[in-house]
Amino acid sequence: MNTDIKQQLAIIKRGADELLIEAELLEKLKKGQPLRIKAGFDPTAPDLHLGHTVLINKLRQFQDLGHQVLFLIGDFTGMIGDPTGKSATRPPLTAEQVAENAKSYTAQVFKILKPEQTEVVFNSKWLSELGAAGMLKLAASHTVARMLERDDFSKRYKSNQPIAIHEFLYPLLQGYDSVALKADVEVGGTDQKFNLLMGRELQKQAGMAQQCVLTMPLLEGLDGVNKMSKSLGNYIGIAEAPEVIFAKIMSISDELMWRYIELLSFASLEAIAKWKVDVAAGQNPRDIKVQFAQEIVARFHSVADAEKALADFQTRAKGGIPDDVPEISLTIEGDSIGIAQLLKMAGLVESTSEAYRAMEQGGVKIDSEKVNDRQLQLAKGQSVVAQVGKRKFANVTIL
Repeated sequence: MNTDIKQQLAIIKRGADELLIEAELLEKLKKGQPLRIKAGFDPTAPDLHLGHTVLINKLRQFQDLGHQVLFLIGDFTGMIGDPTGKSATRPPLTAEQVAENAKSYTAQVFKILKPEQTEVVFNSKWLSELGAAGMLKLAASHTVARMLERDDFSKRYKSNQPIAIHEFLYPLLQGYDSVALKADVEVGGTDQKFNLLMGRELQKQAGMAQQCVLTMPLLEGLDGVNKMSKSLGNYIGIAEAPEVIFAKIMSISDELMWRYIELLSFASLEAIAKWKVDVAAGQNPRDIKVQFAQEIVARFHSVADAEKALADFQTRAKGGIPDDVPEISLTIEGDSIGIAQLLKMAGLVESTSEAYRAMEQGGVKIDSEKVNDRQLQLAKGQSVVAQVGKRKFANVTIL
């Protein structure tokens, strides 16, 4: 194997969970032609977090190696609702929701992907032309027994939870996308393996060269336990403010930091290996984390924002008040307002009970002084800097 192909393979396999079939991919790479790299996204969650970008980063790595990315937005399959990993039938999206979400997706992914090496495709183009006859022919290509081999369907079947017939079509349609696109490689999450292999099978039935399958792991959230998810609140959104992204990255454990760097950083494998040697020799891992946090902020915002986020983080870490505290005016009816109500009205907490909890934990400050008195009243005409935790500040004027 020549060095160039060996290096390509090392980059392709970096952070990946599984590559099927490696020997086939080597043969494709040896031809020296740009490969067609497919990844499908059902536009159900247009606000991307770093967990989504694990897969998009891998697509960028393929582009850096000279390959073409087929960024497939499943506008047709999105109207079915992907049953993968779900314990109940997922409500389908309307055509309007799909269109809106697709627009948001493309705006966000070009912060990572090279537009000139990206073909954005919509599977409604070929799936809406299949018609009833084509759909029945597709359905005839696999058995119910084969579908029930899939873990989530199997569990639902055994526990007598309903499985709608159209859900069986989802893996078939995703597989058919690979036929329509003549994909050489398909990249997806580990939870998508069944669907990705379906593409290989359908390509084989169509007499085509079969795609290779590369599965990427699901990124753990800030808690280091559950996969990153908005619903669990353990996520870092790519559209979040620079200082929020920075602070959230700095909050992860030193062990989890390496996992994030492997899957999210564009630093070379050699650079990361050197960082690990440096830390083992006594360098503070915090230095590496700062560098990584700045890289991520710069990717989704700018280098200037990354510098500012670092300065902001350092100010907060010293217990100081950042420069860009939002100004809020609160109009009250009486002569004064209770501390918990003020924090709620200023948007620093969701409820007064959350305010009381924060006070009990020593997380509430007024003008940099810790507040322990739950009954504290602030008079009309006062202006104070209210703080909850290390990241939430507001310059509040009481009117």
